[in-house]
Amino acid sequence: MKIHNINQPGLFADAISRRSAGKVFSGICLLLFLTALGGCKKDLNLVPEDNISDATFYKTAADYKLAANLLYQGLEQWGTEDTESDIAFNNPNSVSNGQLLPTETTSWSGLYTNIRYANNIIDKGAASTDAGIKRYVAEARFFRAYYYYKLFRLYGGVPLISKVLQTGDEALFAPRSSMTQTADFILADLQAAKADLPLNLSGGDVGRINKGIASGLASRVALFEGTWLKFRGEGNANIYLDAAVAAAQEVISSGVYSLYVGNGAQSYRYLFLEAGDDSKETMLDRRYQRNIFGHDVPYAYDQDGYNPTRKMADLYLDKNGLPITSPGTVFQGYQTFISEFQDRDPRMTMTMIIPGTLTNRVFNPVTKVANWPDNPQRNFNTGYILYKYMSEDAVANNSGRQGAASLFDFDKHIMRYAEVLLNYAEAVYEKNGSISDADLDLSINKIRDRVGMPKLTNVFVTANGLNMRNELRRERTVELCLEGFRYDDLRRWKTAETELPQDIKGIKITGTQWATRAPYSNAAYLNRVDANGFLIAETGRKFNPNRDYLQPLPLREIAFYANSGKKLDQNPGW
Repeated sequence: MKIHNINQPGLFADAISRRSAGKVFSGICLLLFLTALGGCKKDLNLVPEDNISDATFYKTAADYKLAANLLYQGLEQWGTEDTESDIAFNNPNSVSNGQLLPTETTSWSGLYTNIRYANNIIDKGAASTDAGIKRYVAEARFFRAYYYYKLFRLYGGVPLISKVLQTGDEALFAPRSSMTQTADFILADLQAAKADLPLNLSGGDVGRINKGIASGLASRVALFEGTWLKFRGEGNANIYLDAAVAAAQEVISSGVYSLYVGNGAQSYRYLFLEAGDDSKETMLDRRYQRNIFGHDVPYAYDQDGYNPTRKMADLYLDKNGLPITSPGTVFQGYQTFISEFQDRDPRMTMTMIIPGTLTNRVFNPVTKVANWPDNPQRNFNTGYILYKYMSEDAVANNSGRQGAASLFDFDKHIMRYAEVLLNYAEAVYEKNGSISDADLDLSINKIRDRVGMPKLTNVFVTANGLNMRNELRRERTVELCLEGFRYDDLRRWKTAETELPQDIKGIKITGTQWATRAPYSNAAYLNRVDANGFLIAETGRKFNPNRDYLQPLPLREIAFYANSGKKLDQNPGW
């Protein structure tokens, strides 16, 4: 459905809530709400007659729904978040390699703008007893929690603003809350939101916030805070680990969600393409729609690179569930172009392409083309070829790299059911120091069943000299590969100081078929290998554990406080 006349408010409100026009809320919505949410000066008892104001707008549930739509605009779009870690690489990344410097601006101001929008909706609907209005106030509470979480994960404790501020309000200079206070605020908002959110969604409401999404975010936030505290010996970590378990259990027991299996043995791959949109596994998505708001991710990833690293490749187990370094592994080694991909966890070859494999992809929408690191992918700095997110849509693959005007429209999964299962397993283990086979079957083994991998059991771990924590973390990294979780995981586990300073490596060149194939047969690559012959994509990386676990607050915010005689504390070391 296309919007032909935005001067019909009812039509506009209905249209932007539909998938056809509302998978993403575009600039038209923003222009409307810059006036709709601005409000009037309190010292003027006047209602403007020439524009929309708070005094005339917030009347019905439909009004609140339209206002809440704006909050969906801040859901993250496609990016290369895992290049901030050790499992993906395109070019040196200042977050990943320890070269980050404080800057004037960051995402900080945009997130607080979204929080202000949410506060306005919450304030306007606080006294309402209308179930419809309460639902959209609950959506606003969810989004306030969501945007505070995005601040929390980067900066730790932040100023907590829970009302719409006016010029001169002292709360404009609120001090930073502690990290625990910030986590508590987020979790309280999510708990309050659940009371008025629906359990199930249908029709034009598919894609909106429901109880399960609120519980899923609570499991993520509580696990982050619980493990952050545990591995630093601070606070009462178990309170948050218990909360993570309980929130994940709410999602699991609701019966609303299940893992996507619509493409059989290849379901993991197709979950991230058009077939996976609106599946029962997808919880919170950034939604796209062809000819309304598309994306060009396959083009961008091919051209710029979002390449798995040696670290990521080696994390995949062999087909029998053993690490490739374990005695008895059936790992085939690195000697040929394809050997390291043989007899491995099937998710490996659904995430990266076996060299030489024929596939359809950008510039080759009809006739399949052989895939090599330098063609059709053009960034070959690790030697691995990305397969995840590579659509087979012939029309879109021939549409060019045109940003939002491109024709790819598969959604970005921000939260999916598999993550909740992983959150549950990890929180149970970290709370108890162990996890039962029954809980593994409820969580990790459902994920493994989808791809035909052997179950993870306590007997298997013990018999093979493995460590359960390591295997749970491996499973999380493999399942969520290139979905933007690794940077947060390394920091909350307090392992970033060990993992991130390591060289970024790629394929093995010395003594393998790669040494005979350009560009790796060139001296520039033959001489850029480690002692074992693996390509070094980046060296000289560092991580300062006294500083780099949190990012620096933007300098403009520090100065804003200082210019008014106030103080906004910068994170340590910055």
